[in-house]
Amino acid sequence: MSRTIEEIKKITAVVLGALFLAAGLNFFLIPANVFASGFTGVAQLLATVIPLSTGIMLFLLNIPVAILGWLKIGKSFTIYSFINVVLTTFFLEVLPVWAFSPDILLNAVFGGVILAFGAGITLKWGASSGGLDIIALILSRVSDRPVGVYFLVLNSIIVITAGLLFDPEQALYTLVALYVSSRVIDAVYTRHVKLTAMIVTKQAEVLREAIHERVTRGITRIPAKGGYTYEDKEILMIVITRYELYELKKVIQEVDPTAFTNIVETAGIFGFFRKE
Repeated sequence: MSRTIEEIKKITAVVLGALFLAAGLNFFLIPANVFASGFTGVAQLLATVIPLSTGIMLFLLNIPVAILGWLKIGKSFTIYSFINVVLTTFFLEVLPVWAFSPDILLNAVFGGVILAFGAGITLKWGASSGGLDIIALILSRVSDRPVGVYFLVLNSIIVITAGLLFDPEQALYTLVALYVSSRVIDAVYTRHVKLTAMIVTKQAEVLREAIHERVTRGITRIPAKGGYTYEDKEILMIVITRYELYELKKVIQEVDPTAFTNIVETAGIFGFFRKE
């Protein structure tokens, strides 16, 4: 029963995420010719030169990406991410393109905030808005370069193209939207690609086995003692990608909900880190 409720919550988050993404585009960014990040921005750019809507372009771009994600990343993550793309396309076609304000800066800021909120709640429930998230993760595994490099390259192309198609001022407003989006996603979820979880628990062996069943990552066990209770405990240290954070949280809540967990950004890793 609890698993069914969890799935309902996840689907609800994916639907709401898609609705926010579509609203941010149709009510703010598209009317102002300001572009979003990732594949959404690419779809916007292509829609300005090809007689297809942004929603249809976004859907078409994500079909090969979904196939790659299914083969290389994981079925559950890819399925929910593609559902988010399909719903975003649907809402983009249903909602009218209508500007709340003629002010380009307001459109860039509010559009960036609403888009990022939609993307953030989708990530928080173990999915993504597809496109660049999946491509960057696959390329990172192949090349061993940080995922952020690919986000930077594609978003730079979007900004430059916006400047060439329209004018340099338009590119600057696109930069504003990208910056606002990144800050909001930081607040709602995280943009950090690799994270370190420090889990303080009295059920170390049971929790270790449960994590290994669901998240294939190495775990370091460190003896610990409660500073107030003096109880013997252990710290399980595990480095994960942001795409595995949702699953890790679920495992901890199911096995030892009283465990104290600290999630911190991992700036770099030396030594072995599983990429497949």
